[in-house]
Amino acid sequence: MARVGIIMGSDSDLKVMSKAAEQLDSFGIDYEMTIISAHREADVLMDWLSTAPDRGIRVIIAGAGMAAALPGMCAALFPLPVIGVPLSGKNLEGMDAVLSILQMPPGVPVATVAIDGAKNAAILAAKMLALSDDAVLEKLNAYSREMKEQVQAKAEKLDRIGYKEYLAGK
Repeated sequence: MARVGIIMGSDSDLKVMSKAAEQLDSFGIDYEMTIISAHREADVLMDWLSTAPDRGIRVIIAGAGMAAALPGMCAALFPLPVIGVPLSGKNLEGMDAVLSILQMPPGVPVATVAIDGAKNAAILAAKMLALSDDAVLEKLNAYSREMKEQVQAKAEKLDRIGYKEYLAGK
């Protein structure tokens, strides 16, 4: 079975990156999650990435803040898709990570989601896996139907009680 690798450079990233794991769990997609610093453990990163395909990993979700080297290193060393999750930071609110992940050189692409967008990264990874897995595709279709139903229920409630009561939580 195809798996997703979730990697981050620090345990401080876990609060955001756990959202990817939760979304993959909801789709029934297997994953492994780890912490490896691209700057402090380059040799460990290289080993993890070089063996990832043998472990069934077909997509990597890499979260990084500040200099955001991790997604780019993953893309340079892993032959399959990498999705970068720019993480919000103290100084530039994640814009430094966005720009670092977006500005990869030709030949080393990294798909990029919104700042702290780990949930969307998991959905994108699921869509990539669904290219060759009809069961994942059906779960994505069910997820889309559920989102549509949630929006329709909110619209019906707004129509029924009016915006003032809706905002008041009634």
